[in-house]
Amino acid sequence: MRRLFPLPADPPTGPSPWEDREWALDELADLYAYPEPPAGPGRPAGAWLRANMVSSLDGAAHHDGRSQPLSSAADMRIFGVLRGLADAVVVGAETVRREGYRPARAREAFAARRAALGRPPVPAIAVVSASLDLDFSLPLFTEPLVPTLVVTGAQAPAERVAAARAAGAEVVLAGEGRRVEPARVVAALAERGLTRLLSEGGPKLLGQFAAAGVLDELCLSLAPMVAAGDAERIVNGPTLMEPERFALSSVLEDAGFLFTSYRRKRQYGDNQP
Repeated sequence: MRRLFPLPADPPTGPSPWEDREWALDELADLYAYPEPPAGPGRPAGAWLRANMVSSLDGAAHHDGRSQPLSSAADMRIFGVLRGLADAVVVGAETVRREGYRPARAREAFAARRAALGRPPVPAIAVVSASLDLDFSLPLFTEPLVPTLVVTGAQAPAERVAAARAAGAEVVLAGEGRRVEPARVVAALAERGLTRLLSEGGPKLLGQFAAAGVLDELCLSLAPMVAAGDAERIVNGPTLMEPERFALSSVLEDAGFLFTSYRRKRQYGDNQP
């Protein structure tokens, strides 16, 4: 793995970031450390919503219904780092069903960082679902190190809410009706002290976050593959009135894969590091 952007202005004192080598987890964690969010209207204090997605060269978000065929060992390494830094992993119900989500695993490599921030050993998995059409007997709900969160609307089916709680999940309300309001997902999680948020999709949920103007950062892995077919793009939601502007923050390369990070530009200030 080597760094393509940004390159340091001064010669590094340690390992060179632009030489092709395996990066230590601490190096990756430093690169992907959450920034201090700028103040702004409608922004919950300290909240930062980052998304991590993979795409083929022709824009497919998955192949045969799953993202794993587009991934690589380096992609999964970065995936693990992003999880290790997050307070909560936010994911849509369809992605939970399709990808077979399991509870987050504790990683010794991130234990000290998490403890220093007063965080539990693993991020909570927060599943966004209006209908709560989920299998609450799965390990995601019955065996997590920290309780799985189910984010839904205030008028979600009462019997499904009861089933979620009976399985040990914590129900978080982020909408007055049955629908989940994307901006309120961020606010509701921030109210619980979960401010470093990581969305792993799917494309529909990510589209809703983008349309609501709450997506702060996109970590996009570009796979050197062509998938063809009719797979969704990484963001599948309503058309924005104007395309949202993002600024390039970093680029890593490994075996033809590009691992990019873009941060959203805002009317009340550019949030570049």
